[in-house]
Amino acid sequence: MEQLRKLEQVQRTMTLMESGGCSTNHQDSDRFLANLILLLIQPCGELNMETKCSLISEHLPKISVGFLEDVSRSLTEEGGQKNIVQNTFPLSHDTKTDIGHSETDFEDMAMIRLDAMQRANSTLEDFCRSYFMFHGMDVNAPQSIFRYLPMLSFTESYIYQLDTWNEKMLHIPTNGNTVVGGSNVEKNRSGIIKLMEVFQTDPFRPLVLLFEHHGLLTERIREELRCGEEYWDLERKLCCLLLTKNKVSIEDVMRAIHLKSFDYRVLNLLLYQLRGAKVNDLHMEFLSISEFLVEVSDDLFDYEDDVLENNFNILRMFVRIYGASTAQTMLAKCISEAEEKYDHLLKTLDPQLSSKYRRRCEEATKEGGKISGHALGTWSMPPAIVDEDLYRSNVLSSRSTMVPPDRHSLE
Repeated sequence: MEQLRKLEQVQRTMTLMESGGCSTNHQDSDRFLANLILLLIQPCGELNMETKCSLISEHLPKISVGFLEDVSRSLTEEGGQKNIVQNTFPLSHDTKTDIGHSETDFEDMAMIRLDAMQRANSTLEDFCRSYFMFHGMDVNAPQSIFRYLPMLSFTESYIYQLDTWNEKMLHIPTNGNTVVGGSNVEKNRSGIIKLMEVFQTDPFRPLVLLFEHHGLLTERIREELRCGEEYWDLERKLCCLLLTKNKVSIEDVMRAIHLKSFDYRVLNLLLYQLRGAKVNDLHMEFLSISEFLVEVSDDLFDYEDDVLENNFNILRMFVRIYGASTAQTMLAKCISEAEEKYDHLLKTLDPQLSSKYRRRCEEATKEGGKISGHALGTWSMPPAIVDEDLYRSNVLSSRSTMVPPDRHSLE
């Protein structure tokens, strides 16, 4: 099926060459040029179309027949081909090569579970509806979505897979006594140790290899993945400090909340690469402020659940740092400062794009059923929970004493 798809692409390109006056009227020559064109339009790091054409114009005269013969001879020498296959990924998928790669590098393959894909769905939907407009793409056009969906979906699902494992570790503080949920620590200890090893040994390596294989990896994407690792590390550290009644740093908290949306930035940078387009830094800066406000809004909405489950939540952290009486005032100050910057950057956007994004924010706030929202909504903070241990104990006790409804009463 893959070979048929590639053949179709070559034939379609040859047809376009003919209509564009690029045909040589020789089948083999046209096929060679078609394959070259298909290679040029593939994403390759941060190179755009203009840069690729410039490179071809500058360096093609240096590629002589003798040079090509030397390269061909080098690749076919004994051991030469083997070394190249081991250290690089092929530009096209060959069945034998794929099988060999799967067998020898199985541990480096990025694999995900169905539940991670299901959890990633809502994020992917929001990303398409909120970010496609910044790429001039119509979210209502199926071809716009499905053209890039496989890579975007796989990436977000892989991130959610790691996030799920990270959440499992949040329930086990370093002193070995669980506070959340009453689970058996000894029973889960070996599993927790294995999960810790995952996060200590480059958890994004399989995803990085995948991006490299498809010519999509850039330093900015690599940096955002590093930010993801840093966020999970901070999340585990801060949540453990809350459980063990230790001091929490405001610098760590603010760093964590700004890192939390790293997955959106990875997807956004990846979409630029998939489209072969240059990153718009103004859009990235504006969206980073919007992401911060959305994360704060989500934390306020999920506050009680996050206390119960020992998840990172900015209001939890502010209550610990500033006390229940001052935490909301200090958080409101952070929100106001972010909203001022948001409003300033919003005015620098194209008016049509600004209007579309405003409408999307209104839709998202209504669909989420939130009282608090970012920028376009009103903010309402939940009452601070002073004694988290007592709160958890009361909630868990009430749940355990609840009498299940009579089955017949539901009929």
